[in-house]
Amino acid sequence: MPFNLKRPKFLSRLFSPSNDRGSSSTDERSQILTSQSIFRGARHFHMRDFLNAPNATHVNVVNEAGTHRNTDNIERGRLDTLPKRPDMSGMRVKYLPNSRQAEVEELCIGKSTLAGHLSDEFRSAGRLAGFVSLGTFPTDASGPETIVKMIAHEIGSIHAQAIPKIVEAMDQCHGTSLENHLQKYILEPLRSLNHPQPLIIIIDAMDEWRDAALFVQAIALFNSESSIVKFILTDRLNPCAARMSGIDRVSIYTYSLGPISNEIIKTYFNKYLGTIPWVDGRKASPGDVEKLTELSGGLPVWASTVIALLLHPFSQSPPHEILAEIVGSRRQVGGADRLGELYRNALRRLFPSSDAQTLFRQYIGAIIALQESLSLLDFSMLAGIPPHLINRMQLALSAVQTRSPPPGSEKMVHPASTLFHLSFLEYVQSTPTETSFAISVYNSHSAFGLTCLNQLSSLPALSPHHNFPLRPIQRYVVKHWLYHLSKGTPRSNGQWSRTNHCSTLQTIPASTQKQWAILFWRTLMPDEDELRLEDVGEEDGMGLTLRILAYQLGKSGGDYWGFQMACLEVAVRIDAGDADAWSELGCALESLHVHNGDIDALNEAISLHCEALSLHPAPHPDRPDSLNRLATALGSLHEHNGDIDALNEAISLHREALALRPSSHPERSISLNNLAYDLQSLHSCNGDIDALNEALSLYREALALRPAPHSGRPLSLDNLAKVLLSQFEQSRAMEVLDEAISLRRELLVLCPPGPRYRAGDVISLVELLEKRHEVTGDDQDRCEIKDLKAELEDLYAEWKESHNLEDSDDSEDTDS
Repeated sequence: MPFNLKRPKFLSRLFSPSNDRGSSSTDERSQILTSQSIFRGARHFHMRDFLNAPNATHVNVVNEAGTHRNTDNIERGRLDTLPKRPDMSGMRVKYLPNSRQAEVEELCIGKSTLAGHLSDEFRSAGRLAGFVSLGTFPTDASGPETIVKMIAHEIGSIHAQAIPKIVEAMDQCHGTSLENHLQKYILEPLRSLNHPQPLIIIIDAMDEWRDAALFVQAIALFNSESSIVKFILTDRLNPCAARMSGIDRVSIYTYSLGPISNEIIKTYFNKYLGTIPWVDGRKASPGDVEKLTELSGGLPVWASTVIALLLHPFSQSPPHEILAEIVGSRRQVGGADRLGELYRNALRRLFPSSDAQTLFRQYIGAIIALQESLSLLDFSMLAGIPPHLINRMQLALSAVQTRSPPPGSEKMVHPASTLFHLSFLEYVQSTPTETSFAISVYNSHSAFGLTCLNQLSSLPALSPHHNFPLRPIQRYVVKHWLYHLSKGTPRSNGQWSRTNHCSTLQTIPASTQKQWAILFWRTLMPDEDELRLEDVGEEDGMGLTLRILAYQLGKSGGDYWGFQMACLEVAVRIDAGDADAWSELGCALESLHVHNGDIDALNEAISLHCEALSLHPAPHPDRPDSLNRLATALGSLHEHNGDIDALNEAISLHREALALRPSSHPERSISLNNLAYDLQSLHSCNGDIDALNEALSLYREALALRPAPHSGRPLSLDNLAKVLLSQFEQSRAMEVLDEAISLRRELLVLCPPGPRYRAGDVISLVELLEKRHEVTGDDQDRCEIKDLKAELEDLYAEWKESHNLEDSDDSEDTDS
């Protein structure tokens, strides 16, 4: 029988993480050979062989020349469907020779110009695998899988022999983990090249990417593959010093590029000041060069911005006057303001009148909010700025641009992140910025969102037989109106209901809303089955449609997190009284925290779960579910930062949920398990033996409620065995250890065959038997340990055979 999407709690349950807490559920154990996080609980066992083993397969080459050529053409065509990095030929800043003499190796932190130079050098040497600059395109909607595919496109474009393996990855990776994407799209294609030296992947501007931490964590996969590939990443922050989540698992070498020496900066000024069209021979003097060098503080972006201001062809002041103003500045770059003084003076000169400053704020705010490049006319329609004024703004702001538009796109309007240095964008958005130039991105998103809503009525009618292409502005509206609304409207229902966005959305007919939803799905997922909304009636409204879209996007396994969040953000605005909508948004933010360690996302998730709980007051039948979700989020907060108050509050909430689920309740075992899990955590924190004993009692009751073949019995067996081990370590009572061993044996009996499922359970049983053998010297234990270790060897061999692996020597400590 198909699921009823209208059934209460259906979507919330699908969005929610597993209700049971514990580290060894059946699903989790099934991933023990592919997920690092699983091994945290497998103490005294090192899984480097499993995690870091190469995963190569042979490429079958067809001998017939004609067939071979056709196959090559087909594969090249498929490669070209992968995401591509933008054309950067007009955006690169020329490298100043010898400005960075120090050797850069392994994983380095550097500057964009240096990254481009290294890309050229490695390519000339035949060592470049790929180069992606994250500052040249908007990355808000680009998740790790998109960047991995972009790197794969680079690899295939540079090394055509790798294309068959990349095409193979395209067939195998849909809906799989990030680690699998890295393995299939990057490692295996590079391994197939059999290059005598490691190839280099350069990723620039990691600090401009939301998912940088998640990607860096994932490349721990390459720790033992430095003979195949190395990464060079550039960032403004040292990931080790900043304690990036998961960085301790990555083999990494950080290289800090300090300010460029005064001698190099002086060389730069002497070279480029000679290109300035000075008026009446009034050139820069040696004293001016000395002063500019001093003011730069060793920052190349400061020096390049000065040259850009002097070269600006539309300035009303001659170059020598602009130079005199800059040299006359008494503030040296290097304090808290750094580039602020230079940007402030430049903007005052470029936009001296209040009208010009108003237009600047409107335009720069609009291109910061802009998600994709648009034609000048389409942008003019969405931003409400006349085309001739857009042209004037583009000309004026070229003075502070550090990147040029891609060739052939001069008549387009591009997102600000692709044109301006991040320091400039941070300056115009920072609180201390002079009010004449401070912009509100919130207001810009708000304006875009309202214009997009008004455009929805112009969408083409749907046809079951024809898929008419959307015009660029329609495609933009379909994809991004939700995002603009989520970033430019208040979440609070009292405030949302008073916005023009709310009243405009209410005037859009249900048929148009459904039409948009289908076009949205087609635009994002052109190769997937059509979105089915037959079960959504007019009385359900837009909120349910958005929640279904969010669920389907989350299920697709692609890089659609930004779109999924936008769907849920707008859903809670529309259906503010629906607790499930708030819960689903909270669960999505929890997932973000799990992926990249974003503590702000977790704190926001807690607030959202609090909102959902307030909508389920006692005696609402769904209150236990809301209590459980909030408690679980608080438990995650404790695991992240050790907040004991959060853990105590989670325990209190779990107790309330348990009280609302009497012995006859079908989900009582879940509440028992979750309360026991947090009590066990409390014991780990402060050694509270009462908490440990209560956890033991609760786990026993949960196990009794899950007789075989209950799907939750393996988790309960695992949790009870773990807490018994903790009790044994406290009391050294052999009967406790005996019971834990008995539970582990039952768990192994219930475990499905195959290395993917059994390895972790075999390891855990061996650990317990070894502890008992140390005390008793029992020969039966010794024989069982021997047999289990032999099984583990067989499981490892089976796993390697299933992945076409050869033995590799992981004894050498290598870097990525």
